[in-house]
Amino acid sequence: MAVAEEGTFRGAADLLGYSQAAISQQIAALEAVVGAPVFDRPGGPRAVQLTPVGRAMLRHGQDILDRLDRALDEAMQTGAGTGGRLTIGTFQSVSVELLPQIVGRMRTEVPDLQMRAVEEDENEELLVAVQQGQLDLAFVAGPVSSPDLEVIELGVDPLLVVVPRGMGFDDKERAPLRDVMDVGLIGEHHGSSQSYVEEGIRSHGMAPRYVFRTNDNGAMQAMVRNGLGAAIMPQLAIQLDDPEVLVMPTDPPMPTRSILLAMPGGIRNSPAAEHFARVAKDVSIQRLDQPIVD
Repeated sequence: MAVAEEGTFRGAADLLGYSQAAISQQIAALEAVVGAPVFDRPGGPRAVQLTPVGRAMLRHGQDILDRLDRALDEAMQTGAGTGGRLTIGTFQSVSVELLPQIVGRMRTEVPDLQMRAVEEDENEELLVAVQQGQLDLAFVAGPVSSPDLEVIELGVDPLLVVVPRGMGFDDKERAPLRDVMDVGLIGEHHGSSQSYVEEGIRSHGMAPRYVFRTNDNGAMQAMVRNGLGAAIMPQLAIQLDDPEVLVMPTDPPMPTRSILLAMPGGIRNSPAAEHFARVAKDVSIQRLDQPIVD
């Protein structure tokens, strides 16, 4: 580009602070790569002229330099924690109840950071994506143990039963689990969260009986609201202020899951990822400690 602008190899050398021999070597290397001359060299004091191949390369040259400038700028912002990109793994209840507040704070505190969320139902898919570098970090439901990951506990998320009002549970502080089984369950299709619910039920010597399945948390609660069955759901997935349902622990109690943030272990994470983790901890404490509303 400098040779084309100045018209001579000497002018390009003076502009860039190189020797004329260095400019000649770089042009020769470029021509070897593209397999054709990029300049016609008339010799003497006359200016060199771009060949058709040279004109094509010049058009791309500006795009390449612009992209390099953007790459360097993003690298500097990423290193400083003031920008760059962050790809976050998540699952439905976290996406609805935690992520909007976290992203809102991050947008205020790091306005030039670009964030993208990838949602999966299975823990394993999220954990593998973090290990392979496809995700910078990911929310998962615990317990989780992996020597390759740094796992941060954000809080506990108990499994609670959601039952319609007027079905015999209104005067109870805890819902007898066997009575819940008799009502029939609204559940999810197979996945990490559903497996955890079923393991908890079977640990008490009972077998779940489903009347309807959906992976949409709102649809599950709507089915309960309309008297079609009961649902055992993580507290984070429940609309706690719904006046048409009761939310309570079971008797015997279901196990409690943890909400975790998984990050690559053994490497230096970006300042933006570390910042995101701090904000996630602050937001999660407020939401996961929220009391159950009758």
